[in-house]
Amino acid sequence: MDSKVVSAKSLDMKKDVFEKCFKFTIAYELQKIGVYPYFRMIESAQGPEVIMNGRKMIMIGSNNYLGLTNHPKVKEAAINAIKKYGTGCAGSRFLNGTLDIHVELEEKLARFMRKEAALIFTTGFQVNLGVISSLIGKDDVVIIDKMDHASIVDGCRLSFGEVKRFKHNDMEDLERVLKETEGKSKLVVVDGVFSMEGDIVKLPEVVNLCKKYGARIMVDDAHGIGVLGRTGRGTAEHFDLEQDVDLIMGTYSKSLASIGGFIAGDKDVINYIKHFARAFIFSASPPPASVAAVSAAIDIIESEPERREQLWKNTNKMLKGFRELGFDIGVAETPIIPVIVGEDELAFKFVMMLQDEGIFANVAVSPAVPPGKALIRTSYMATHTDEHLDRVLEAFKKVGKALGVI
Repeated sequence: MDSKVVSAKSLDMKKDVFEKCFKFTIAYELQKIGVYPYFRMIESAQGPEVIMNGRKMIMIGSNNYLGLTNHPKVKEAAINAIKKYGTGCAGSRFLNGTLDIHVELEEKLARFMRKEAALIFTTGFQVNLGVISSLIGKDDVVIIDKMDHASIVDGCRLSFGEVKRFKHNDMEDLERVLKETEGKSKLVVVDGVFSMEGDIVKLPEVVNLCKKYGARIMVDDAHGIGVLGRTGRGTAEHFDLEQDVDLIMGTYSKSLASIGGFIAGDKDVINYIKHFARAFIFSASPPPASVAAVSAAIDIIESEPERREQLWKNTNKMLKGFRELGFDIGVAETPIIPVIVGEDELAFKFVMMLQDEGIFANVAVSPAVPPGKALIRTSYMATHTDEHLDRVLEAFKKVGKALGVI
């Protein structure tokens, strides 16, 4: 056989790892028709209003619940930290990257969460990767809610244990899974506030079932800290169950006005995670500005409870407003309020028409949500005014009627 023919045949049989990239065209197609709702460029701070393409927009797509990302004390703390420590730590916490302010923040977070110890990570995503993968070994079981955050799912994938899921906030199904795993060491991981649905975990029932079947509990309270609880300490405080939750995870990119995350719990457990969580050991340290900003944000949460009160006033106004307009907001009961519109294409149109009305909202389509349940994800801040919120409701009314959603 001709060597050239053989060579051509072998080339035809080769697989290109980039082939999937060349076939992925949906983003280009959505951009071409003007309904691509991702990576929109913002030209200002994350406040109740932002600037996009030189135009002022009302922001209802941010997790800046208490409005602290632009607080003068938070910015001042970050600037002062850069002046003293520079812009980075040039290494991991495990080796050269532990500053005194890292340790001080861990001590402050432990006190704030009413736990023995805390450990800070460079991102919130890494907290769940590191904690779950370090704690769950080949003889262990990790049990998660089907609507838990992607970082929890990926943490489970990195572990060597068995992974079980139960139906969203369904306590009968959780008990079924716990029964199936009797005799095995178990960790149940749930979101405190679910980031798409905006509902709160049924923590009292989860606690009771875990006690009954001998499971440990970890709550990812990314969207609960600063929002829920008498003093803003999150879901466990909201239900008066702080002593019954073994591990509480939190992030800084919501109420704590920066980027990063932490885990809080018994000192022996935190010490173990510190020495075995690869996402912690092999990541560079959180930068000084971030650490200082979080510390200042905690102080403000404790000293300015009126921010949380205003957040809930705004939340209740919007929950009532959307329901009165006839929108389907599902089981929402927090500052995260999803407006369910149906098909993905309709959601893309809806969010871009809102943008035309001067409203910045987010869109969630399958597989982030079930097929046919595409939604506009809205979230609110303490710093929104009644005028902002009235304009949002008016825009939703106009677009909802135009698209036949209401």
